[in-house]
Amino acid sequence: MEKFEYKTLFIDVKGVFGGKVDQSTFQDELNELGLQGWELVNTVAAAQSYGSTRCIISVFKRKLQ
Repeated sequence: MEKFEYKTLFIDVKGVFGGKVDQSTFQDELNELGLQGWELVNTVAAAQSYGSTRCIISVFKRKLQ
């Protein structure tokens, strides 16, 4: 049976009401993890209140050797 390890990446969202992501920084983080063998499984936005996004959480996995 295949075995995996998991990693989470938390990206803070800027702006008074949230919703502003530095796309370049986010993409650089994703690419760096991809080069390390991590595969993106899912990304979700975590709401703070009244629907404002405060954090983006990305979940990665890779096979254990």
